[in-house]
Amino acid sequence: MKLKYRTLQAAVRCALLSTSTVALLHTGNALAEDESNAEKTKNIEKIAVVGSRAAPRSIGSSPVPVDIIGGEELSKVGNSDMLEVLKGTVPSFNVHSNPISDAATLVRPANLRGLPSDSTLVLLNGKRRHRASVIAFLGGGINDGAQGPDISVIPSIALKQVEVLRDGAAAQYGSDAIAGVMNFVLKDASEGGTFEVRHGQYYEGDGDSTQIAGNIGLPFTDNGFANLSFQYKNADATSRSTQRADAIALTAAGVPDIDDPAQIWGTPEIEDDISIFGNVGLELTNDDEFYMFGNYSERDVRGGFYYRNPHTRPGVYSNDGGETLLVGDLTGDMSGNCPTNIQIDDNVLDNPEYINGVANNPDCFAFNEILPGGFTPNFGGNIVDTSFTAGVKGEFSDGWLKGWLYDASGSVGYNASRYFLYDTVNASLGPQTPRDFSPGKYEQLEKTFNFDITRTFDWGLYYDANVAGGIEWREETFTVIAGDEDSFEIGPLTEQGFSIGSNGFPGFKPSQAGEFTRRNYAAYIDIETPFTENFLMGWALRYEDYDSFGSTTNYKVTGHYTINDMFSLRGSLSTGFRAPTVGQANVSNVQTNLSSGVLVDSALLPPTNPIAVQLGGEELQPEESDSYTFGAVYQNGDFYLTMDYYNIDVEDRISQSEKIVLSDEDKDILKQAGVPNVDQLAQVSFFTNDFDTTTEGVDIVANYSTDLLDGFSTFSLAYNWNETEVTSFSDITGDFKVQRLEEDLPNHRGTATWSQQWDSFSGFVRVNYFGEYQGVHVDFDQTAKMADAAVTVDAEVTYYPTEAIGLSVGAQNIFDQEAEPLDFEDRTGIPNNNWGGLYYETSPFGFNGGYYYVKATYSF
Repeated sequence: MKLKYRTLQAAVRCALLSTSTVALLHTGNALAEDESNAEKTKNIEKIAVVGSRAAPRSIGSSPVPVDIIGGEELSKVGNSDMLEVLKGTVPSFNVHSNPISDAATLVRPANLRGLPSDSTLVLLNGKRRHRASVIAFLGGGINDGAQGPDISVIPSIALKQVEVLRDGAAAQYGSDAIAGVMNFVLKDASEGGTFEVRHGQYYEGDGDSTQIAGNIGLPFTDNGFANLSFQYKNADATSRSTQRADAIALTAAGVPDIDDPAQIWGTPEIEDDISIFGNVGLELTNDDEFYMFGNYSERDVRGGFYYRNPHTRPGVYSNDGGETLLVGDLTGDMSGNCPTNIQIDDNVLDNPEYINGVANNPDCFAFNEILPGGFTPNFGGNIVDTSFTAGVKGEFSDGWLKGWLYDASGSVGYNASRYFLYDTVNASLGPQTPRDFSPGKYEQLEKTFNFDITRTFDWGLYYDANVAGGIEWREETFTVIAGDEDSFEIGPLTEQGFSIGSNGFPGFKPSQAGEFTRRNYAAYIDIETPFTENFLMGWALRYEDYDSFGSTTNYKVTGHYTINDMFSLRGSLSTGFRAPTVGQANVSNVQTNLSSGVLVDSALLPPTNPIAVQLGGEELQPEESDSYTFGAVYQNGDFYLTMDYYNIDVEDRISQSEKIVLSDEDKDILKQAGVPNVDQLAQVSFFTNDFDTTTEGVDIVANYSTDLLDGFSTFSLAYNWNETEVTSFSDITGDFKVQRLEEDLPNHRGTATWSQQWDSFSGFVRVNYFGEYQGVHVDFDQTAKMADAAVTVDAEVTYYPTEAIGLSVGAQNIFDQEAEPLDFEDRTGIPNNNWGGLYYETSPFGFNGGYYYVKATYSF
């Protein structure tokens, strides 16, 4: 028993010092290491640190499932976006391309187990990662209103591995861990490094991307390390578009200056995308270590928007659906005798009343004079993300805490999104309108302080129990900064029916600007009890108190039973919560969206706004969840198999409401409250706790390694079945949103990978299966249909002319599997092609088609 005690305590100390406070599992889900490490890899026992802050143990005795994606696998993907890397390796992880989705174009939200992006807790080196400032107002149903972290800023070259805990863990880590936890572990080598150059292009000949990246490990005195990484890339936009039906008709009628295509469906242009990450560790004494890590990232993004038809766009060209032209009187006293009943017909430019009464009348104005072919705004933004964490961990050597291991740390994270609109107008300013605007800025600032301790105790069990505890304090601030004056100015033509603000995204007014802050603190206890040699249980309890909505207490119970050397059972039972973000509780915005095929302005209001309250809004409360998992582990030599079932019930889910049509009474109340431009608003929405869901599924992971074909082979199989049912909702959520929540993501996802190593060559082939999903285009419910299942194939081959140099060529979607096409015959008039797209935007593998790349790597 004494030997076991000393061995376990040393292992616990090792676990704490190497992983801080996170407890996650190493599976064999990664591709094989490079050929220099292949032999070592075959003989390494896979070790897990799971749930509690206890000792590492073999993977077969872990009570909860986690995937590890090793650094080598992260580098063997053509697309360098971390979201795409994870989508190709974790079957329950989904992300869409999100064309024409406002801020969701800038920071793409992702889904783990069919839940929104802010239901997955993201950690960096075991510490909570701050969320992005972007709120996905157009989040494709599932992510409507989600505000999760920006995972895309993390470069793969900086990572030692990614750990994906596939289990609810709010009792250990707090808010957001309903779907699971993702921990990004930075490299910690004190020597060596890598430099790589990568270039790729889609088969269609667009979307060119070039990336350079590097990593270097340096000694930090004789007792530490400083590991530094950078990534810089540019990516051109793509277009999977055809000319809109209305643009074709306008061109045929002789309307000039119409681009072909008038509206672009594709991924945005990304410029000057740079990320710098640093990870530092220093041994202070034999018992204590200092650590710090952080990042600075910045990028510019520019994407498409909806085309503004020069006959029908409300507030700019016509206010009665395109029957008569909207004409402004520039005299200031309405003495210009400007016509108000000019019929538009096929081409208003040919109408004599327009020619004589507007075009040749300096007192009268219509936007057809300066923008006869309409216009298509471009939406973009500058995204800045930075963080810094520092702490000390080790073992107390004296005092009443002698023998306890500790970890004390502080973190600050900041994300800012400055928005830009190009090629649009503030119609109320008439001919004096600028064409480019900065509508404003969102900022998210988070501060976190943690203190954690752990120790083993002899309670007469099979071996010593592990006891851990800790406290946490957090502060979250969401800031809205007003846009430039032209973006929200109420111009002289406002009273004549012209819309206010930059068209497509009116700027944030000073009255909307402000700083909103919330604080909370938490305390937890975590115990692991080995009752017998074969039976282990874990217990976790967490209390958390917020200064806004109050407190919540959550628990988790885990168990593992070993039947024999090859087979074991595991499971967990837990409660969880997700606190509403400060941004969700306070933000207001105006966005442009399609309603019954017409572009309209929709206002997002805080849920406590009088209009929101009148329509059913209430102060936001946290989501609450109950989940359980059970599974089995089989391991025989080099073959490893796990199968886990999970069930997650979430009550009072937070999301953006259905866009509710404003009545005349609603508009009167808004006018009395002093809201300008009310007549131009067609709809309102707000954040709400309106619906409940049950999500269930099965994860299967299998791995097998062997000597084959005069080399070393690794075979990996991962499969996920996931299904979400909305069990309770009201009209505030609406039937179509329920349909999107239940059907937009495929119920079945799978990957099968074969990785092969030889002396001078390596390569892999991955087959990806995507089950049926609901195809949706422009959030227009008449276009929804069930899309067919599809298979894509990725492959890469690397040649090593020397031990230091690797030359790779590869492709994603190598056979150019097409996304589900929109239903149309001649691309001129079928309803769901009216907006110029070729494919349903909800395709789980994207709509850009095949992508090939070349890469050169130098290691030293």
